[in-house]
Amino acid sequence: MNENQLKELLEDMLPEEKVGQLVQLPGSSLVEDAAVTGIIQNSEKSEALGMIGSTLGLSGAKTLIALQKKQMEQQPHHIPMLFMMDVIHGYKTVFPCPLGQGASFSPDLVRECAEIAAKEASVAGIHVVFAPMADLVRDSRWGRVMESTGEDVYLNGKMAEAMVRGFQGDNPGDKGKVAACVKHFAAYGAPVAGREYDNVELSEHTLREFYLPAYEKAVKAGSELVMSGFHTWNGIPCSGNEWLLRKILREEMGFEGVLISDWGAVGEMVGHGYCADKREAAKKALEAGTDIDMCANAYADYLAELIQSGELEESLLDEAVLRVLRLKNRLGLFENPFKDADEEEEKRVILCKEHREIARKAVRESLVLLKNETAAGDRVLPLGQEKLAFVGPYIDGADMDSSWAISGDIADQISIRRAAEEMLPDRTVFFAQGCTMLDNCTAGGRYYYEEDEKVWREKNDRLRREAVATAERADTVILCLGEHRSQSGEAASRSEITLPEIQMELLRYIHETGKRIVTVLFSGRPLDIRAVIKYSDAVLMAWFPGTEGGHGILDVLLGRYNPSGKLPMSMPYCVGQLPISYDQYRTGKSRRKKTPGEYASGYLDIPSEPLYAFGYGLSYTEFSISKPSLDRTEIRPGEGLKASVTVKNEGKTAGTEIVQLYIQDIAASRVRPEKQLKGMERVELQPGEERIVTFSIEEEMLRFYRQDGVFGSEPGKFRLWVENSSNVREGVEFYLEKQ
Repeated sequence: MNENQLKELLEDMLPEEKVGQLVQLPGSSLVEDAAVTGIIQNSEKSEALGMIGSTLGLSGAKTLIALQKKQMEQQPHHIPMLFMMDVIHGYKTVFPCPLGQGASFSPDLVRECAEIAAKEASVAGIHVVFAPMADLVRDSRWGRVMESTGEDVYLNGKMAEAMVRGFQGDNPGDKGKVAACVKHFAAYGAPVAGREYDNVELSEHTLREFYLPAYEKAVKAGSELVMSGFHTWNGIPCSGNEWLLRKILREEMGFEGVLISDWGAVGEMVGHGYCADKREAAKKALEAGTDIDMCANAYADYLAELIQSGELEESLLDEAVLRVLRLKNRLGLFENPFKDADEEEEKRVILCKEHREIARKAVRESLVLLKNETAAGDRVLPLGQEKLAFVGPYIDGADMDSSWAISGDIADQISIRRAAEEMLPDRTVFFAQGCTMLDNCTAGGRYYYEEDEKVWREKNDRLRREAVATAERADTVILCLGEHRSQSGEAASRSEITLPEIQMELLRYIHETGKRIVTVLFSGRPLDIRAVIKYSDAVLMAWFPGTEGGHGILDVLLGRYNPSGKLPMSMPYCVGQLPISYDQYRTGKSRRKKTPGEYASGYLDIPSEPLYAFGYGLSYTEFSISKPSLDRTEIRPGEGLKASVTVKNEGKTAGTEIVQLYIQDIAASRVRPEKQLKGMERVELQPGEERIVTFSIEEEMLRFYRQDGVFGSEPGKFRLWVENSSNVREGVEFYLEKQ
């Protein structure tokens, strides 16, 4: 349909039809026998189905084709529904969680994963995926850390952009493509004390400087939808925040697509105390620019009434409906309401060999080697021909998907045991569970076992004895430990970010055997791992690796792939440092005490620095990076310079180094961060090989929100580093001259 035809359709629609396009009901309401509350109060689901514009949470070509047919029969103008779903890091082929993908520092890989997720989701009948999450995160107490790509402005922006392009391609209506929905606008990743759904307390300057850029990158990449956050900013819930949604998102960023609330967020403005009831919530949300009310029924119950009474301009309703119709048109649904849904194609595409191979590659590139040295100074990894024992609750049967891989199936995963047996058929390999995944808690709760304490303890004593006996038979023990998948994700904030005590107990017992210990850590957030480091000779961060987790991890452990991942978030020394990030502002006093009694910005009882810094990650080889050389030291606005380094593989193993460019604005009208990532490049080198890597530094890279409120650069001196982490050494300086 063309624009004129869409407008003619809009003009011919009844008010309840228009409202229906802005209503999203959960898929369970449409396939269960229970009645649903839709446009018509107390209507049966069949009547409501004919009016609503979209649903979420259902998938499968057969199911969605049948549902769409029913919709087309009942909707007065035969307008198709949108089918939406949380496809966060894969549909059936599950890739590493977004934080793990962030550790790859590879936008190309991230785009490739999104392309495959789109192929599988679209053939299953899905039109819209709720990804990427572009929320900047610096507090790993927050559960949805796993859904972010980390703490850095530049990295998050690159990854969000890559995901959008992977999902949508040049046109979301093309075969194998879906519409992306960037979320959660804005700054959802900075809730007070890391508590889910809580208030976000940021100045407008901090919001603009650090938290908005990644969303804007996704918008500029063409994201068809944006989702507002549950939280409040500046005392106003995001779904009703007109300044955020209309001025910033639509006016300043130029977003013209569909804006959808998060689940129930419009109705939750009553809970926030911002609205007296859902009627007022519906009014404020539409005025603010929220197009679709996800599962709150505020729009369904009150929009028509508000417009009929004159309290809302019908033009507001029409502009929102037109945006929804345009999205359906771009997806090609008016011509083909089923788009790519195809039962036979599902069987060929989903979890195919090619997709699994890319998932395995993604696991390898996401793994971060944090430690690889015994007390005597010997390397442990890669593993040799020694006898191996795989121990821990993550070796067999544990779900390596995250809590947001809702369409993934544990039966499709390659476990550690399965991979080890497959890849080491002629080796002496032992296995033992060692302990339960979680500590027992008879008080109950979302994440805990509820066994009798004595029974639980007896079970773990038995498992531990078996594990110790197994370890005694081996030379090296690979301990597979971590969070349960439900300990990270929505509503999974934690006040302590250590491993469950039952797992730490197992680690200490295995340490007493004197065997070499390689600990593989599964988690959706940076953890306090001081004790893990203490008792382990090598530590490999595996995140939630997904479908091909076992294969990818064994590839690295056995040296078939040299680890190259880097930390996308600082690994804190302990929870007391949170929130923490490498690009913090400088202070008037040092963060390190230089003399006894000196005042410093830090703690009395712990270091100021994280345990492992942003961008850190070891390799099985050694790389050297020369001091940068500049082709010029002075530039004017509109000009640029080039910074070059020589990267050399000094070791005996081929590997990939991720070279990182950092820049510091030494003095400005606002205090600037100690350093900021401004570029990155993956460099693959054979033993002894060296290569010159050159970064282009343009004046645009030096811009920030100045004291006068303008986004621009200021003349002055800058410092530049090219390193393999945010732990920088001596830099070089250059000058930006006045216009």
